[in-house]
Amino acid sequence: MKKGILLPLAVLLAVCFLWDRAVLLSRSDIFPTPYQVLLGIVELIQHGLLLKYVVASLFRVSVGFVLAVLIGVPVGLLLGWFKPAFLALNPLIQLLRPISPIAWIPIAILWFKVDDRAPIFLIFLSSLFPITVATIAAVQNIQPVYVRAAQNFGVTRVDLFRRVIFPACLPQIITSLRISLGIAWLVVVAAEMIAVNSGLGYLIIDARNAGKRYDLVVAGMLMIGLIGLILDLLVRSLERFEQVRWGYSQRG
Repeated sequence: MKKGILLPLAVLLAVCFLWDRAVLLSRSDIFPTPYQVLLGIVELIQHGLLLKYVVASLFRVSVGFVLAVLIGVPVGLLLGWFKPAFLALNPLIQLLRPISPIAWIPIAILWFKVDDRAPIFLIFLSSLFPITVATIAAVQNIQPVYVRAAQNFGVTRVDLFRRVIFPACLPQIITSLRISLGIAWLVVVAAEMIAVNSGLGYLIIDARNAGKRYDLVVAGMLMIGLIGLILDLLVRSLERFEQVRWGYSQRG
């Protein structure tokens, strides 16, 4: 436990030291030192902007990501189990999946104007396809012996999904949630630079344009990384549930 805290902390301190030395040796009057970034964060807190922008970004990510989970997981389970549905819809999914969420920004602005709905739509799209595809693959890769054993005991189709298929798929679904949440966090920052006038992405582009405040730019970048780390840890905490451990043991 101590190593899990001390080692990352030591690396963080070393990076900050090297960062500070590099700025001083280069004599840069543009790129900030760690201390200047810290002062920038304090400034944002004092003006009430940091909390405002963090809440705005988290709201958009939460709504778009939850919608993607609520749709992507059930659709993935159904397409993974029912082969005719998979054959019918998989080509469409594979056609839309490679399109970058950033490419949808002009269409999102056209449809939803410059408000929260545009980034929420982009986050939904960026999360939906990885979750759906991973869930489909999880269902299709279930060991048949477990399904046949449940069927031999007369388990109904609903109970089969609830007690066998879904728990067996949970590890892969949670992995897809981690990946999709990271993508969603990237997309919201890009969308906020263009489609809205609040959030951490807007903070970065606004600080760059308004007097080249690179201390605030880097402060926004660090907040994005910190929140992304916290979100990843929250999703990983789902692996502690008994149903998920059942799925891991089955795959082993």
